Amino acid sequence: MGFIRGLVLITGLVVLVASGFIAFTGNEFIHPLIWWMVGFFVFVTGFAHYVAHMGLKHDQEHLHAYYYASMGVRMVFVIIAIFIYRYFNEERVIQFVFNFFVLYFIYTGFEIYSLLSNLRQNSKKQI
Repeated sequence: MGFIRGLVLITGLVVLVASGFIAFTGNEFIHPLIWWMVGFFVFVTGFAHYVAHMGLKHDQEHLHAYYYASMGVRMVFVIIAIFIYRYFNEERVIQFVFNFFVLYFIYTGFEIYSLLSNLRQNSKKQI
């Protein structure tokens, strides 16, 4: 499965689950800014995948440096987003952080799965 297709699939699943929670519980579990968070993670995941993919394409021996750089950039973006929210809003901080990190782990897991499947295909080509 291609990265874009998988990203659309995982985002659709997240949107369905979030919409279900909102429909049945209101904003009790899901923060009102969830859609901004999903958009943020789609952007950050796409960017991190692009950096790692460029490393795989151009310099396979140093792929780990590209991958760690993309994860570092992702972590900096996440920390900045949380601090910006905390600075401007004092309400529902725990709910925001919980929702934010659930999305962080979902999209990071997807990115790792996508990268490993790509590496698996490349290692089979070398044998």
